[in-house]
Amino acid sequence: MEEKKTPKIPVWDLPDVPKGKLPPHLELQRTRVLCTSDAPTHTENIRYSGAYASMGVDNSLRLGHFRDNFRVEVIRLTEDDMEFDMIGIDAALANAFRRILIAELPTMAIEKVLIANNTSVIQDEVLAHRLGLVPLRVDPRLFEYMSENDVPNEKNTIVFKLHSRCERGSSRVKVLSNELQWLPRGSEFTLSTEKPAADPTSRPRTYTSFNCSQDSLPDFSNNPIGPKHDDIIIAKLGPGQEIELEAHAVKGMGKTHAKWSPVATAWYRMLPEVVLLQEIEGEKAEELVKKCPVKVFDIEDIGKGRKRATVARPRSCTLCRECIRGDDWDKHVALRRVKDHFIFTIESTGALNPEVLFTEAVKILEDKCERLSALFSPHLLKQKTESPKVPIFVTSGDLRIGAFFFEIRFFLKRLHFEFIFILVGTCKLLMGLETIMIDFYAGECQILQLASE
Repeated sequence: MEEKKTPKIPVWDLPDVPKGKLPPHLELQRTRVLCTSDAPTHTENIRYSGAYASMGVDNSLRLGHFRDNFRVEVIRLTEDDMEFDMIGIDAALANAFRRILIAELPTMAIEKVLIANNTSVIQDEVLAHRLGLVPLRVDPRLFEYMSENDVPNEKNTIVFKLHSRCERGSSRVKVLSNELQWLPRGSEFTLSTEKPAADPTSRPRTYTSFNCSQDSLPDFSNNPIGPKHDDIIIAKLGPGQEIELEAHAVKGMGKTHAKWSPVATAWYRMLPEVVLLQEIEGEKAEELVKKCPVKVFDIEDIGKGRKRATVARPRSCTLCRECIRGDDWDKHVALRRVKDHFIFTIESTGALNPEVLFTEAVKILEDKCERLSALFSPHLLKQKTESPKVPIFVTSGDLRIGAFFFEIRFFLKRLHFEFIFILVGTCKLLMGLETIMIDFYAGECQILQLASE
């Protein structure tokens, strides 16, 4: 009996690769970070538009796809911290928000300290540094920046006074932040170069030039300025020791000094994904539950005395990889991270609420995109190229980049308002509110009234 020969098929007659869809293993590598017992793999983001062109998949960055798939979900919101999910976003944009929150959102902090008397054991420089790190309860958007040539006034400076003394024969006392007294009329220390005035009724010149009292302004009449926390220890005084000083706070950014950073921390992590590759039952399931230190797994009763392991709390996974170490556990459990799903956490120092910080970060990123899109604007490029003094070389790629930033600027503006509505929905859910009145004016969003059920 003759053996049948397998017919040879020419290469050009082979079936085509399925178009428009990636194979499962490539889709997994593109969208997930695979975590093995040794190290994570496939951590890079494949951004080349033609990476999967042979399979009919367009891998280019499309603004419409980004706009339709991106969303923000608020998980937890309190006065000082906030946790929310940013879904459908690249790590570069998530990191841009983090860097803006830490370094580019302005706040008010003590910058200049005028010490009249300090007999404590703390040096003047250390005392001034400690005062600068005290978070202040004031909206920085109500103040202006002060340059080296500006005169301190009610629009760019906040003045505090501190005078504490420990009497002889008494025990040591603590100087707390609640002893910082706000001076709405400005400095009370006269200039060292000031000569005695001939008119006793005239006010001597001080280190500030306030035209009016800050507590007369509507923004501060019912909301006095002061430290966010009243129990911060500034110094400790022994018997006979005394501190008398004035502290002047100005507006600044965290990239200049950490004392102006509005967040204690702002960080993100990719969403953990824990997958059971096969059913784990009996003693093996109980062993798996005991292996995880943060209790990601749980036991489920499936009847007839049988129990199996389930993934109950995947967000709690810290990627310690204890569950995939030893005894071929990596064949039972797979640990992954979703590349475009970030769990973002903001912890405010107290100057502004965390939801306000995020919306302000969106505005700053929007402004950066606006400046960059204006730089690559075809109209401006035409004007620049007409100038004989400054030659400019423009490519089609430059115009595409300009168009992209021009469109993403409007998307960020829409994101600002969508984020407000998400926060409104969260407030209604957490506080049992029925009606929330919102005022939109000149690109700003302000919650006017909260009405309970």
